[in-house]
Amino acid sequence: MQCAYFVKDSCRSCRLLATPYAVQLQQKQQQLAKVLAPLLPFELLSPVSGPTEQFRNKAKMVVLGTSEAPVLGILNHQGQVVDLTDCPLYPTEFVQAFAKIKDFIQLARLQPYDIQTKKGELKFILLSQSFTSGHWLLRFVMRSQNHVAAIRKHLPALLAAWTELKVCSVNLQPEHKAVLEGAEEIVLTPQTMLPLLLNDVPLYLQAQSFFQTNPQLAAKLYQTARDWTSSLAVTRVWDLFCGVGGFALHLATPHRQVTGIEISAAAIECASRSASEMGLQNLTFQALDAAMFAASQQASPELLVVNPPRRGLGAALCQTIMQLQPQWLLYSSCNPQSLAADIMLLKGYQLQRAQLFDFFPHTSHAEVLCLLQRIQSSR
Repeated sequence: MQCAYFVKDSCRSCRLLATPYAVQLQQKQQQLAKVLAPLLPFELLSPVSGPTEQFRNKAKMVVLGTSEAPVLGILNHQGQVVDLTDCPLYPTEFVQAFAKIKDFIQLARLQPYDIQTKKGELKFILLSQSFTSGHWLLRFVMRSQNHVAAIRKHLPALLAAWTELKVCSVNLQPEHKAVLEGAEEIVLTPQTMLPLLLNDVPLYLQAQSFFQTNPQLAAKLYQTARDWTSSLAVTRVWDLFCGVGGFALHLATPHRQVTGIEISAAAIECASRSASEMGLQNLTFQALDAAMFAASQQASPELLVVNPPRRGLGAALCQTIMQLQPQWLLYSSCNPQSLAADIMLLKGYQLQRAQLFDFFPHTSHAEVLCLLQRIQSSR
């Protein structure tokens, strides 16, 4: 991938860009093998990769500059304001989308927030595209409601000029600290969700619901999870940290009772809509804390799917899992270190296989999928 920002040293997000991609992938595989070495024996499969540029389906841009000359990008490691609207990680459609957003900021006179003076209103632009339909979801992260009326006033003009924009909202984040978004979301359009199709599964995205930034690799990850578990004789499945339901919806069959748990009500609303559209009566989703749900249950799943944040499951949830004693555990992780630490806490479970999915080319990050089997009682 050729990147002018990297050459100029104005952006260092893709820290490994100078390393040939084949070498990047080899190094990630070697690092994963090293981290998981204490868990041998197990099968470490070849890494799964995809496009190395133009693969992102969403953008998080800091809004800088002024309302007359807005900048969408970053304040870099040298303290410089850098416009990233032609970053090669984004498909070409994002360039036109960013231009429309800048025009709207000028039209509505939205004042970018200045972290030094603590003045201004518009902090971030969060933009997502459905790779299925080409439609967009746009979120303005604001310090307060002061500019909401201006956004409402001028939004019809934006929607008329940008017919692919289907969902638009304002997120309120009043705190003066490094927090991307707040709890309150004001949806400004009649449509609240973007539909997309991943493999043969319909999924929905809306504000405050998480989905992977690399849809090509997400499709391979979910299909692999389906393939690994299709022959398992299980009828009760839990998917903790289920998000919009990617794993649960792919693993559901007419003979399995699947329960998805996610703290985000917005994500659960999306997942429930997908289940209804697929006609799955034995698949339910609940907006609950995953650890609290697991600890409160009397019955146990035969297959437990977990996809925790970077910090991992932690000792308390690992202890709960050992008490539940699912026969199989499917663990998807974005942090191999916390993954390995969790597996070593799960006494009585043997890692059967692991595979790396390179969701984040040119960085040290990767997604790892693991299948574990209970080999003895943990009581």
